[in-house]
Amino acid sequence: MLHEPADVIATDNAAAYKSKLGVILFIFYTLVYSGFVVIGLTDPELMGVELIGGQNIAIIYGFGLIVLAIIMGFIYNYFCTRMENKMNKN
Repeated sequence: MLHEPADVIATDNAAAYKSKLGVILFIFYTLVYSGFVVIGLTDPELMGVELIGGQNIAIIYGFGLIVLAIIMGFIYNYFCTRMENKMNKN
Protein backbone atom coordinates (compact mmCIF):
# COMPACT_ATOMS: atom_id res chain seq x y z
CA MET A 1 0.00 0.00 0.00
CA LEU A 2 1.39 3.40 -1.02
CA HIS A 3 1.23 6.16 1.56
CA GLU A 4 1.57 9.72 0.31
CA PRO A 5 1.16 13.08 2.00
CA ALA A 6 -2.46 14.22 2.28
CA ASP A 7 -1.50 17.64 0.99
CA VAL A 8 0.85 18.78 -1.72
CA ILE A 9 4.05 20.15 -0.20
CA ALA A 10 5.03 23.29 -2.05
CA THR A 11 7.01 26.47 -1.54
CA ASP A 12 5.50 28.83 1.01
CA ASN A 13 5.57 32.22 -0.64
CA ALA A 14 4.35 33.89 2.57
CA ALA A 15 7.17 32.56 4.76
CA ALA A 16 9.01 35.89 5.00
CA TYR A 17 5.81 37.73 5.96
CA LYS A 18 4.93 35.10 8.57
CA SER A 19 8.42 35.25 10.09
CA LYS A 20 8.33 39.04 10.30
CA LEU A 21 4.86 39.03 11.87
CA GLY A 22 5.94 36.37 14.36
CA VAL A 23 8.96 38.41 15.43
CA ILE A 24 6.86 41.57 15.82
CA LEU A 25 4.29 39.77 17.97
CA PHE A 26 7.05 38.14 20.01
CA ILE A 27 8.72 41.50 20.70
CA PHE A 28 5.37 43.05 21.67
CA TYR A 29 4.57 40.19 24.07
CA THR A 30 8.10 40.34 25.52
CA LEU A 31 7.65 44.05 26.28
CA VAL A 32 4.30 43.45 27.99
CA TYR A 33 5.73 40.54 29.97
CA SER A 34 8.79 42.61 30.89
CA GLY A 35 6.43 45.15 32.44
CA PHE A 36 5.08 42.39 34.67
CA VAL A 37 8.59 41.35 35.71
CA VAL A 38 9.75 44.93 36.30
CA ILE A 39 6.77 45.65 38.54
CA GLY A 40 7.42 42.45 40.45
CA LEU A 41 11.09 43.31 40.95
CA THR A 42 10.89 47.01 41.66
CA ASP A 43 7.60 47.33 43.55
CA PRO A 44 6.28 43.98 44.79
CA GLU A 45 3.79 45.72 47.07
CA LEU A 46 2.08 47.14 43.97
CA MET A 47 1.36 43.60 42.81
CA GLY A 48 -0.71 43.10 45.97
CA VAL A 49 -3.04 46.04 45.35
CA GLU A 50 -6.60 44.83 44.87
CA LEU A 51 -8.40 46.00 41.74
CA ILE A 52 -11.32 44.08 40.28
CA GLY A 53 -13.45 41.76 42.39
CA GLY A 54 -10.91 41.66 45.17
CA GLN A 55 -8.22 40.27 42.87
CA ASN A 56 -4.77 41.79 43.03
CA ILE A 57 -2.74 43.21 40.16
CA ALA A 58 -0.53 40.11 39.97
CA ILE A 59 -3.51 37.82 39.29
CA ILE A 60 -5.14 40.21 36.82
CA TYR A 61 -1.87 40.90 34.99
CA GLY A 62 -0.99 37.19 34.92
CA PHE A 63 -4.34 36.14 33.49
CA GLY A 64 -4.13 39.10 31.12
CA LEU A 65 -0.82 37.75 29.81
CA ILE A 66 -2.41 34.36 29.16
CA VAL A 67 -5.40 35.89 27.39
CA LEU A 68 -3.10 38.18 25.39
CA ALA A 69 -1.06 35.19 24.21
CA ILE A 70 -4.23 33.41 23.04
CA ILE A 71 -5.51 36.53 21.25
CA MET A 72 -2.13 37.05 19.60
CA GLY A 73 -2.22 33.44 18.40
CA PHE A 74 -5.56 34.08 16.71
CA ILE A 75 -4.23 37.32 15.21
CA TYR A 76 -1.15 35.52 13.88
CA ASN A 77 -3.25 32.73 12.40
CA TYR A 78 -5.69 35.17 10.75
CA PHE A 79 -3.06 37.34 9.09
CA CYS A 80 -0.85 34.42 8.05
CA THR A 81 -3.74 32.50 6.52
CA ARG A 82 -4.88 35.62 4.67
CA MET A 83 -1.37 36.24 3.33
CA GLU A 84 -0.91 32.56 2.36
CA ASN A 85 -4.15 32.62 0.41
CA LYS A 86 -3.14 35.85 -1.31
CA MET A 87 0.46 34.89 -2.18
CA ASN A 88 0.05 31.19 -2.97
CA LYS A 89 -2.63 31.71 -5.61
CA ASN A 90 -1.42 30.49 -8.96
